[in-house]
Amino acid sequence: MKAVVFHGVGDIRLEDVPEPVIQQDTDAIVKLTASAICGTDLHFVRGTVPGMKPGTILGHEGVGVVEAIGKDVRNLRVGDRVVIPSTIACGTCAYCRTGYFSQCDVANPHGKRAGTAFFGGPEPSGSFHGLQAEKARIPFANVGLVKLPDEVTDEQAILLSDIFPTAWYGADIAEITPGDTVAVFGCGPVGLFAILSANLMGAGRIFAIDCHADRLDAAREQGAEVINFEEEDPVEALLRLTGGIGVDRAIDAVGVDSMHAHHGPAAMTARKEKAEFKRELKEVAPQTNPNGENWVPGDAPAQAVMWAVDALAKAGSLSIIGVYPQQMRTFPIGQAMNKNLTLNMGNCPHRKYIPHLLELVRTGAVEPTEVLSHVQPLSSALEAYRAFDARKPGWIKVELEPPMLT
Repeated sequence: MKAVVFHGVGDIRLEDVPEPVIQQDTDAIVKLTASAICGTDLHFVRGTVPGMKPGTILGHEGVGVVEAIGKDVRNLRVGDRVVIPSTIACGTCAYCRTGYFSQCDVANPHGKRAGTAFFGGPEPSGSFHGLQAEKARIPFANVGLVKLPDEVTDEQAILLSDIFPTAWYGADIAEITPGDTVAVFGCGPVGLFAILSANLMGAGRIFAIDCHADRLDAAREQGAEVINFEEEDPVEALLRLTGGIGVDRAIDAVGVDSMHAHHGPAAMTARKEKAEFKRELKEVAPQTNPNGENWVPGDAPAQAVMWAVDALAKAGSLSIIGVYPQQMRTFPIGQAMNKNLTLNMGNCPHRKYIPHLLELVRTGAVEPTEVLSHVQPLSSALEAYRAFDARKPGWIKVELEPPMLT
């Protein structure tokens, strides 16, 4: 079967791989009808999140049809349409039972202290083969698959695999209450869904911070007040627009390398040079330290976090759902502490939120496909990666459609 396979930083290939097989009694094999490219995948391809094992199939978002099940999968039948939560969880341990599926004690083969297990990720997450493929093995399928009603299309469902639940989680742990003023840093697909989620939770005002016109336009369509950080200092703008108080809640939907550390003419020039350098994914190389070792920016906090802490009102709360590598160890803790900020962060426990969000989609309360900008065949995955990585105008979220297998 065909799959998108990681071979090294900047080196991904569409190639033939063996079909998956049942390995455990709780496994299922799903024939994928939709997958997607996520900003998290770009972290791995760029090398800003290290540890990817060559030969790993990429992708952690999937929708498909159950093709085979192990004997201990008692709630599904062959032929069921399902959405696949991005994080892997056993459903049995104490963490799963309290809804912390992303901190399952069992799923990650590296042990109880290892943290989140998910599809298509680096070695510390378990090196599970991902979902940008024609078929996939799903561990703990009785928990790791959610049946889809007929009313929900594949295009809608693929957005429930990761980005909508992640955004809802981000708004949830931001502790948004009716009337709150909220700043969302990053207007990629997760950021746009975070704006939608904040609206549904009753936020009074929502500010959207980014530098891409198409993404800011999409945020404005949802009623957000937009700030282009290339044209003005976002912290100064937020303080001015809130009467000097700051925002009550902030959501970092950016992560380690999607929002640039400085803005203004010099940064614009640097971005143009970087875009020129990265025209082909194979040209992307990780930054190195003087010893020639792979380096992850860890000597200064990421810009989105700095802006968020600056812009928050006293006693505000910060939600961090953007992806950061474990090697990053710095944070403006003194400033946050002196403002009495509340910090909540982590990997989304997708399985906790998907049933609720699925019902919102089924009833028509939410139409998630407004964020879906492109649908491409799996055979065009490498070209789609290039366009998505280059932030080409209009490329917000990309669905990949595997060929229909008989």
